Amino acid sequence: MIALPRNRRPLFLAVFAYCAALLAFGLYLQHYQGIEPCPMCIMQRYAFALVGVIALVAGLHGPRGAGVRVYGGLLLLTALAGGSVAARQTWMQLYPPEIPECGPGLEYMLESFPLTSALPMIFRGAGDCSAIDWTFLGLSLANWSLLNFGAAALLALWLLFGRRVR
Repeated sequence: MIALPRNRRPLFLAVFAYCAALLAFGLYLQHYQGIEPCPMCIMQRYAFALVGVIALVAGLHGPRGAGVRVYGGLLLLTALAGGSVAARQTWMQLYPPEIPECGPGLEYMLESFPLTSALPMIFRGAGDCSAIDWTFLGLSLANWSLLNFGAAALLALWLLFGRRVR
C-alpha cells in the first residue's frame, strides 16, 4: 500500500482545487452552454462543494494523527452521499421513468407559477433528471459525477486506513 505523505496539506488543498474546478465546469455548462441542472444535479453540486469545503478546512488546519481520520471520515460520508445521488441519477438515465420524477422544466415553471413560487424552484434546478444533455467519452454528467465521488471516497478511505509515514 502506498504510504500517506507526512504533510497532507497539499493533498487536501488539491482536493479543494479539484472540487472548485468541477463546480466551475458545472457553472460553465449551465451559463454558457445552456444546460439547465436538474434537482439531482444541484444536490451533487452541493455535495462537491461540501467535499471542497471540508478539504479546504483540512488543508488550512493541517491535521495530524486522529485529525486526518476525522477529515477523512467527513470526506467519505460526503462523497458517499453525493455518489448515491449520482448513482440514482445514472440509474434513472439507464432506465428512464415514464413520468419524470424530478419535476417540471424551466419553461413550464415560468409559465405556470407566479415568479415568487417559480424562483425557489428555479434555484433548485430545472429539467428531467433522466435526460442526458451532455456526454464526454460516452459518459453523462451523472456518470462523471459518480466517478469523481468514487475517487473522493477512495481518497477518504486512504486517509482513514492508509499507512502513515513516521
